[in-house]
Amino acid sequence: MTMTKADIVERIYEKVGFSKKEATEVVESIFELVKRRLEQGVKVKISGFGNFVVNEKRPRKGRNPQTGEEIVISGRRVLTFKASQVLKKTMNGGPDTGNGA
Repeated sequence: MTMTKADIVERIYEKVGFSKKEATEVVESIFELVKRRLEQGVKVKISGFGNFVVNEKRPRKGRNPQTGEEIVISGRRVLTFKASQVLKKTMNGGPDTGNGA
């Protein structure tokens, strides 16, 4: 099962009482803010959820598996997510204490 942006909007609409248009604007604004910060290389920490971090990969030597030819794999930026301890405990059936312990 997959949760989509539309599902998030629907949940906000149901729980908070915003109109669907307002809920959509809130969700879009949050994702745009997170995206802009990550583009700038800023770590995004959401307490009780986890951290989004952009890491720089340096260029490195590789090999074409079909020809054996040596190639250079260009440097790039990669996005990683590390779940918080609270989220990990919740996912594994532990109590959600909300204090990170």
